[in-house]
Amino acid sequence: MHRLRIRHVTEYFFPGPVTLNQHRLLLRPREGHDVRIESSRLEISPAYKIKWYRDVFDNSLAVVDFLQPCNRLNITSEVVIQHYADAPPDFCVEDYVLPHPFAYEASERIDLIAFQKPVFNRDQAVIKEWLKSIDLYAEDMESLCLQSKLNQVIHEQFRYQIREEPGVQSPLQTLKQGSGSCRDYATLFIEACRCMGLASRFVSGYLHAPATEAGNASTHAWAEVYLPCLGWQGYDPTVGELTGNRHIAVAVARNPEAVPPVSGSFIGPTKISPGMIVNVQVNLLP
Repeated sequence: MHRLRIRHVTEYFFPGPVTLNQHRLLLRPREGHDVRIESSRLEISPAYKIKWYRDVFDNSLAVVDFLQPCNRLNITSEVVIQHYADAPPDFCVEDYVLPHPFAYEASERIDLIAFQKPVFNRDQAVIKEWLKSIDLYAEDMESLCLQSKLNQVIHEQFRYQIREEPGVQSPLQTLKQGSGSCRDYATLFIEACRCMGLASRFVSGYLHAPATEAGNASTHAWAEVYLPCLGWQGYDPTVGELTGNRHIAVAVARNPEAVPPVSGSFIGPTKISPGMIVNVQVNLLP
């Protein structure tokens, strides 16, 4: 078991007073048999009202309404978790899912169909050609080998870059540019899996690494693929590994653009451009 402290600070600076509209926060890790929250603290300024609920994907979502104008917004989340996940996981799946392609059983198909439908429909032909070029659009490869190879190819073939812009690149953009952020890598992985009929989803969260120990990191993103008996298995093409006790999931979604950690808007003078600082620190505790 690992004990990890996650400190996530988001600050916006405005040149003058503004009125903040409602903000949505996805900062609380997803709890389960492998992750337990030991303590949590959320500090927000200016004055606010908050409401928590579970969204359609069972993410813990905070909705914040602000009570006064401001020229600075600060959101600080600090959570201590107990992480019980082993790394690497024990792969034990039904024989019928080993060869690719396979069909999900009828009892699961209706729930998984949304995760098999691409978000970037226009990119499917290009993705299919790319998969053929790397010998992954084939019918004689085991499903687990296929996903592992896809994970490694994205990790090795593309150049990682930090992007401050919101949202994700389309798979076509990533393939053309040969580079992307962790969000872009995960998006390409997901859409490639869907092109091959595999149910997959986007995960936003944190990664424990040397950079996060030092406190100069940002949030992280990866992908999950559903296989019967194994469930949702995480693949992180940014670091080229399966997810394990270094990964802390906060939110999952079908659409990679649906789960930013902090989202909202403001009302102020035209052409105003706020400054922003985001700092994430993930520390291993005794």
